[in-house]
Amino acid sequence: MKIIFAGTPEFAAASLDALITAGHEVVLVLTQPDRPAGRGMKLQASPVKQRAEKSGIPVYQPEKLRSPESWAAIQATEADLMVVVAYGIILPQAVLDIPRLGCFNVHASLLPRWRGAAPIHRAIEAGDAETGVCIMQMDAGLDTGPVLSRTALPIALAETTATLHDKLAALGAELLCQTLANPLPEPVAQSEVGVTYAHKIAKAESRIDWEKSAVEIDRQIRAFNPFPAASFVWGEQLFKVWAAKPVEVLGVGVPGEVSHAGPDGLFVTCSKGSLMIQTLQPSNSRRMEIADYLAGHDIPAGTVFS
Repeated sequence: MKIIFAGTPEFAAASLDALITAGHEVVLVLTQPDRPAGRGMKLQASPVKQRAEKSGIPVYQPEKLRSPESWAAIQATEADLMVVVAYGIILPQAVLDIPRLGCFNVHASLLPRWRGAAPIHRAIEAGDAETGVCIMQMDAGLDTGPVLSRTALPIALAETTATLHDKLAALGAELLCQTLANPLPEPVAQSEVGVTYAHKIAKAESRIDWEKSAVEIDRQIRAFNPFPAASFVWGEQLFKVWAAKPVEVLGVGVPGEVSHAGPDGLFVTCSKGSLMIQTLQPSNSRRMEIADYLAGHDIPAGTVFS
């Protein structure tokens, strides 16, 4: 088959790598335009573009795909299939219909649970016991198409979005290549039961609400690692929390109040239980283990975070 690949971030690059390694004929790569990044805000190619150029595959970077003129490069390939992985640009029905076999999507959830933009974050935030990957036949809806194949993966107790992202990227790449082996699986319509939506992560969600339970806050911290990072304010300084652990010890005082600060951890009262903060990052500083931070800063019992 002649395959067009559409994707942008590192998660997508894993699937492109797998297709190339498996010997599939990738005739064109679609990826988002280069964006400013880093301290110098220089234009930077996406991970998918970097992989494509290394393999000598033509790259097409439209801002949008709304006009027939923007579809010309896709039509010219006469591709059998388009594989879409975290592309980030909406494909109209006219584009979905161009390849002979349509468009297959690698989606990081067990559909119909967590349709949408942030399935990895939301699965951890919700406390799901497992997640997985689906290979889906795309239609005009938001992740509503029939599923060709799926595989599940347990979510470890200490899992973060960063660690689960890498596991699912590898799992998705493997499942994609298995699915493209002849004959193709028969698509199965998604159930209308259990539909949930993984809304895009907003930076405003990052602030810790100490009125929640320690278990809920721990899930938030892990779900928002590496972005946007859960945080709290003490005085006039913002602190990001990178590692913590819920404990059943009854908190002392009001939610957000420090009950104990020592080398073993920083214990903060929640509505239920306490959160033992292990790694934090003050604004304009580096990440620190709590023992290292307390070596130069005093956080007395009774301090209240907001």
